[in-house]
Amino acid sequence: MNLLRPGLVGTSFCMALALAACSQSGDQAPAPQQAQAPADDSAQKLDTYRQLLRIHNDEMAVTMGKEIVSRYPNSDAAREVQQSLPEIEKRYKENSEKNRLASLWLYQVSPMQGGTQSTATIANSQSTAEDRVNLILRRHTDWGQNVFLYNTGGRHGFVCKGVCSIKATFDGKPGSISAFAPTTGEPALLFKDDKGFIAQMEKAKKITMDVTMQDGEKKVTLVYEVGGFDPAKWQSVSKPAKKK
Repeated sequence: MNLLRPGLVGTSFCMALALAACSQSGDQAPAPQQAQAPADDSAQKLDTYRQLLRIHNDEMAVTMGKEIVSRYPNSDAAREVQQSLPEIEKRYKENSEKNRLASLWLYQVSPMQGGTQSTATIANSQSTAEDRVNLILRRHTDWGQNVFLYNTGGRHGFVCKGVCSIKATFDGKPGSISAFAPTTGEPALLFKDDKGFIAQMEKAKKITMDVTMQDGEKKVTLVYEVGGFDPAKWQSVSKPAKKK
């Protein structure tokens, strides 16, 4: 006879109950913890924003204002910030660009071959040490005023026979610059009409010049962001008085 023993049946029944209990407990995922909302410190941040405005720290004010609007969009603080933030951000961007352009210029006064020279110098945009060509405005006690390009990236100068014409643009408007290479062999191009060039430069934000380098006769377009030029920082020089 194919009969199960009572003890075996009881053991199997208990195991089945245990498995069922384990299965039920395994199906139930633990309740997720509710994420706590960040504390509403918008009033405190608004007070900081107001203080930054009072001390004219536009950079930090813009950062704090954007944080308030982003984190607390429906708050009274956000509504107040939105009334002033666009103007502050516009002013900050304009001043940042103005400072960037001004920092591109270097002004120096120094002795030079028995005299004194005053220079205002700017490098071509996005240049490296190997391809840097400086645009230099110079006043010298003996040589007078000059404007010239100087290749600081190497010993090679420019291709220019006699007087050559440099194709240029002033804020996109086409123009030309008459120039000549120095007979002393420096890697430079001197402009014939320095006063005329300076007058055009002071009205421009960006100037381009197409030149040909002696190194492989490579044609290069030089770009100068001249909008930050400050004439007051380019000092005048005068000859020392002669001793009686």
